[in-house]
Amino acid sequence: MISLQRWRGWDVRVQDAPLALLLALGSVVPALHDKGTQLGGLPNRPFDLLAIAVITFECLPLVVRRKWPLLCLAVVSIAFAVDQLRGYHTVAGTALPIALISGGLHVSRHRRATVIALTAGYAGLAVALQLRGATEGVAGFVTFYLAIAAAWGIGAWLRLSREAEAERRRHVAAATRVAERTTIARELHDVVTHHVTAMVVQAEAARYLTAAPERLDQTLRTITDTGRRSLTDLRHLLDLLNPDHSTESVGDLRTLVEQTRLAGQPVEFAEEGESTRDAGSAEAVAYRVVQEALTNALKYAHGNPTNVYVRYGERDITVEVGTEGVKSSAPVGGSGRGLAGLRERVDVLGGEFSAGRRDGGFVVKARIPAGSPA
Repeated sequence: MISLQRWRGWDVRVQDAPLALLLALGSVVPALHDKGTQLGGLPNRPFDLLAIAVITFECLPLVVRRKWPLLCLAVVSIAFAVDQLRGYHTVAGTALPIALISGGLHVSRHRRATVIALTAGYAGLAVALQLRGATEGVAGFVTFYLAIAAAWGIGAWLRLSREAEAERRRHVAAATRVAERTTIARELHDVVTHHVTAMVVQAEAARYLTAAPERLDQTLRTITDTGRRSLTDLRHLLDLLNPDHSTESVGDLRTLVEQTRLAGQPVEFAEEGESTRDAGSAEAVAYRVVQEALTNALKYAHGNPTNVYVRYGERDITVEVGTEGVKSSAPVGGSGRGLAGLRERVDVLGGEFSAGRRDGGFVVKARIPAGSPA
């Protein structure tokens, strides 16, 4: 049995062929003779070779109704006119509204000219039928015209709907790209800023240690280790951009605190509770909060005491990082991306985030619901 996915993968002409074949076979069934569309009320005529040709030219073009819709519509319309003028009134006349719907949907150029040509052709057919003794009357011809116009209108409406959906998808794709770029920029900020800030602080300190070779050597080794950790984090970020990468690695808070201490920042670290496997992305966000807060402490309050407190609860993770003697909560001329990015991360998980001065210092606090999917 043919699967739907496989069927959709076939050429559209192959997909439309069964409809054309079914309509053609139905038209030659004796019980359905003279049971098709009757426009004008001309007397029925027995089938002959010309009737078979008319059925062929009414049904066969439906195979290309999506690939060459204008050609399909022209051939079917001419065959339909012959069908009515000869009085065959075949079931194949049903191909006309199908071709009109396909034309309204798939004709991309000269649409107005096509409508004008079809209208003129229909007017000519009505006059020819009237000259042959049609009993339809003006009301009947107008009603039929409105019916076929509605068929074209259905196709045009479907076309507009598809264009609107395509436009919506383009907007969604553009918004997704912007969100991805924002996420990448935020990750780069979190990863790079902390390490580079630590390296700059350590390099500045090394300038005053030329008289103490041992301490100078230790500081240079610390700078080297910080640079290596920065490269490791950057590689991890590139791994996250890999579509095959499905998990989010979480850094070690103790290592982060120790690195900040080596950069010359006195940090007191306290943990309460234990991390759980089902913490989801909450633990990663908690790590970023601590990382950003320590980076700001190095930049704006270097050497001032900093306290880091992390509590792992059953339903959330609470993070609080306080630094004494911070003069400013934002860098001069900076983008503010760090704290704003943290707020967005926490908000996405339904948590709470605050950052501001308190008791002569600066405190960053976050409550992140645990169990949120990564």
